Amino acid sequence: MMLFLISVVAYYSDYSSFHGAIEMALAQEDLIEIQRLIDQSIAARPELVNANVRYELELRERIVRVEEELKHQRELMMQGFEMTQKRFEQVDKRFEQIDKRFDEMLKRHDRHFLWLVGFIVSCAGLTIAAVRFF
Repeated sequence: MMLFLISVVAYYSDYSSFHGAIEMALAQEDLIEIQRLIDQSIAARPELVNANVRYELELRERIVRVEEELKHQRELMMQGFEMTQKRFEQVDKRFEQIDKRFDEMLKRHDRHFLWLVGFIVSCAGLTIAAVRFF
């Protein structure tokens, strides 16, 4: 009987002609018998009934695992961002220290410049006084 159905399906590719051929080739009792055999076959193999349920459970487990991994990745990224922020703060502190050193160096150079200008003016004044005196 099943071979007959397979041959009919293979022969008729158009659904409407296939449906008409089944109605013509099979009596109502045959259709009822086919349905009963299919139901028995499905009932005899419970894994077919539960396949969709198992597939759904597996999908949910996978989704949970993926969500947990994404949460872990998010936590790692946040830790990385915090470490980067701390590093930037350290670099900022270092630049502030360097700025202070440059300010101190500029003050020291200004003092030396004033001493140098004072020395040059003093030497020029002494030289002018010595030239006038002699």
